[in-house]
Amino acid sequence: MKLRFVVVALLPYGLAHAEPRYTQNDFGGVGLLQTPTARMAPAGELSLNANRTDPYSRYSLSLQPLDWLEGTFRYTAISNRAYGPASLSGSQNYKDKSVDVKARLWQESHWLPEIALGFRDVGGTGLFSSEFFVANKRYKDLDFSLGIAWGYIGNRGDFRNPLGYLDDRFDTRPVSDTIGDVNTSSYFRGKPGIFGGIGYQTPWAPLSLKLEYDGNDYKHEPQGNNQVQDSPINIGLVYKLNENVDLTAGWERGNTALFGITLHTNFVNRKAPAKTFDPPAEPLSPRVTATPLNQVDWASVSKQLEKNAGYKVERIAQRESELVVYGEQSKYFYSAKGVGRASRILDNNANNDIRWFSLINKRYDMPVEETSVPRNIFRDVVNNEQDLTALHRATEINRPTPRIENTLYTQEVKPFTYGFGLGYQQNIGGPDGFLLYQISAYIEGQYRFTPGTWASGGISANLLNNYDNFKYDAPSGLPRVRTDVRKYVTTSDVTMPALQLNHAKQLNQDLYGMVYGGYLESMFAGVGGELLYRPMGERWSIGADLNYVRQRDFEQDFGLRDYRTLTGHVTAYTKLPFDLDAAVSVGRYLARDWGTTIDISREFTNGVKFGGWVTRTTASAEEYGEGSFDKGIYISIPFDEMMSVSTMSRANIAWAPLTRDGGAMLHRQYSLHTMTDGRNIDAFYQNFGKITE
Repeated sequence: MKLRFVVVALLPYGLAHAEPRYTQNDFGGVGLLQTPTARMAPAGELSLNANRTDPYSRYSLSLQPLDWLEGTFRYTAISNRAYGPASLSGSQNYKDKSVDVKARLWQESHWLPEIALGFRDVGGTGLFSSEFFVANKRYKDLDFSLGIAWGYIGNRGDFRNPLGYLDDRFDTRPVSDTIGDVNTSSYFRGKPGIFGGIGYQTPWAPLSLKLEYDGNDYKHEPQGNNQVQDSPINIGLVYKLNENVDLTAGWERGNTALFGITLHTNFVNRKAPAKTFDPPAEPLSPRVTATPLNQVDWASVSKQLEKNAGYKVERIAQRESELVVYGEQSKYFYSAKGVGRASRILDNNANNDIRWFSLINKRYDMPVEETSVPRNIFRDVVNNEQDLTALHRATEINRPTPRIENTLYTQEVKPFTYGFGLGYQQNIGGPDGFLLYQISAYIEGQYRFTPGTWASGGISANLLNNYDNFKYDAPSGLPRVRTDVRKYVTTSDVTMPALQLNHAKQLNQDLYGMVYGGYLESMFAGVGGELLYRPMGERWSIGADLNYVRQRDFEQDFGLRDYRTLTGHVTAYTKLPFDLDAAVSVGRYLARDWGTTIDISREFTNGVKFGGWVTRTTASAEEYGEGSFDKGIYISIPFDEMMSVSTMSRANIAWAPLTRDGGAMLHRQYSLHTMTDGRNIDAFYQNFGKITE
């Protein structure tokens, strides 16, 4: 996918007083230049940063999942060091991967400063690793920071480590000998240094100035790459080009220029594009029709429900004073929007006998949730005669239960659907090249034999790539279940990523099941099944999957290789404090190792999700190889947030520092937890205002 930023013409800014802005530092994350501050961006902020200070070029992604927690993921290009042998890496310079975390410990008050604890390069090579405490206090347009750091940020070593009085081991900082591991043995060790500075928001709103005292003397740079420092004072400015773009310039070490650019957006505060390509919601008729329900043209109503409200209708029925629609919502990401549009259509066609509209949302013949809307209150709210709060209180979401009803209309779901699109995949930070990519075209289709039994699959064709540079196969002490990725993406220009047969069923009110078989993903074929227990309205659920799989040929056609295994997990899903979601999976992985994966994420009300995972298994660090264990982060963004037409699709972007065989899960095409997301009542009520759109 492409992430596009629209640059608009720069408008004149006034010279009135402006509140201080929090901008990114050279490494990524809110700060001054070389140093961090205790400040945090607003929750939901995402920043892409690129900075150049010779001999380093830094490219980073900063995420703010919570208002007190910041994460940064970075590649540092060291321009005067080679990545590896020229036969493999050519002229590519060295790339360092690293992860930073910063947490606020205390929020600023009238008398006390804001305080934060941070760790730089906690999960990479440790070349730039550092730990720090930093405090900030604002006075009008000035923001003062002062901190103490161990490791890279405090390499000047201004005084003996106070922790050394407790244990002599803290006096010496060991050199990291692991790659990609969490270097806890080095934390808060060695002589610390003092750092700090001042941020100044000028009266001209687009311009901020920075003055910094650097805690690093650059005499202990990674790989013996020491630099001359003429002054510990760094100065810089940040120019706000527009709401999404910041430009940075500065002078560091007393002799080196800094240039940088930051592209940023906030997924909580930003407004999604107007849905100009959606049909307008149907206006309510001034009068209620008196036509008997058995004489209404329900076939026409069903077409309206699909076109305007996104419901692929299976059946329409009457339960006394309740009109019930069974169908599959396939258009609107916000379910309240689909419910509201469907209620308008039903109100314009139902007579005075009907007082409630109920929409039963199904996924592959599995009833997920039943949303019931009081007709009279809905009309009053749409006509601005009652407040939305009244409708919020009266609207109900329940588990669908069979009841006596009179069927008014049934229709068969179209058995065959298909779609076209463009695909993009990449490999970042390898020794063959910093960015290896492929752009492909694909067609995918689905055929339903029954509402709950379907076949799905697709064909992908290469359009453009630079995989001729893809030469490196990572070493592995485990069966090659993922590290053969180069062979899978370079062997054939036309592939079949998946082709499988599926059957799903609701086994009782809260229990769902699914079985499947075929070519399940690009690297594995097999058979499997999944069970999910998800009580209606609860913030927890538990599921299990079991799969017998065999490795596919590198061509990704119908051929299979010899490797086969049994893999599966028991997964518990739950809600945590601070609006966090957790999924904990325990089981057997593709390389026959046993272990646990912990996935923690934050999903905002608009569906944007920031998350990360860690996997530890019985595979030793030596068997796993570089990195020691599997970990990564991901961003999931609804296309509805970026497009001018409503859609339920998502863009999922995952980043793992390394591809290894340990802790590798099967990439299943369907998940019962995702298919039953309608049982997440919180998401419906958080976006309840969409019901009138």
